Amino acid sequence: MHLLIIKMTSLGDVVHMLPALTEAASQVPGLRADWVVEEGYATIPGWHPALGRVIPSALRRWRRGLGKSATWAEMAVFRRAIQAEEYDLVLDAQGLIKSALVARLAHGPRAGLARGSARESLACLAYARRYPAPRELHAITRNRLLTAQALGYAMGADSGLRYGLAAPAPIQLAGLATDYVVCLHGTARVEKEYPEHHWVDLLARIGALGLGVALPWGNEREKARAERLAATLPAAVVLPRLGLSELGGLIAAARGVIGVDTGLMHLAAAFRKPGIGLYPATPPARFGAYAEADAPALINLSRPDELAPEAVARVFERLLDGAAP
Repeated sequence: MHLLIIKMTSLGDVVHMLPALTEAASQVPGLRADWVVEEGYATIPGWHPALGRVIPSALRRWRRGLGKSATWAEMAVFRRAIQAEEYDLVLDAQGLIKSALVARLAHGPRAGLARGSARESLACLAYARRYPAPRELHAITRNRLLTAQALGYAMGADSGLRYGLAAPAPIQLAGLATDYVVCLHGTARVEKEYPEHHWVDLLARIGALGLGVALPWGNEREKARAERLAATLPAAVVLPRLGLSELGGLIAAARGVIGVDTGLMHLAAAFRKPGIGLYPATPPARFGAYAEADAPALINLSRPDELAPEAVARVFERLLDGAAP
């Protein structure tokens, strides 16, 4: 069986697809899988041992440069790459019009989410086979359910969930304590942020545990916040702007992770790190970071009393000690 997975964005969505690939590889003898993914996230599937080719796309960048000959040349290279193989199944796990159009470029029967399960119902017109995966389920469960139906096996129990990533080499940055916590304060939507004054309180409590704090950032607004936070705690370090491989190595070497609803928090779960997800706006049942059953605990908090800095710090300290939260 030669499978092409189409799951292009976002970082969290890409991570959420990994357990489906791990399960498929264990259920389908001789499975070979390739993956189409947005270029900025291409590192992630490449860490999975069951994957063959990673085919980077650049739809976001190409849309901004349609008047340039270089854009059309890159698009031609992408088309040749996706059409270089004949697939037994082309699985669009994204459920968007753009991903369905990419699926149509590939050679092989196409499958995807059924109407009512796909985020954009018109995408369903591109598939010969359509499968339900209720949208109220967690994204990981939806991906596993879709893949299992498309490949003809029964989805296993959640206790057997495996991301299957080979962690990148750990990195250590100058000025950062050997024993540190990664605090993911940045997210794409303002309503998902944890209040800055709560971060100040929480970081002070983490520092009191004798731990360093790593503060990554992805844009100027996040960098400015990281600098304000670091000014309140000597053990906190504002990181240089890092690529995904470097961030993966940083998270892999961390003592633990605390973060808002962001793709890097899901990557921390895939690397089996103890941690706390802070969810003031989005429901953890659908979007929460999801740890493997035998991994260190990763707890998602959403109620106002749970999100108080003293409550978060108390739970986090217990996680680091290996105690039940």
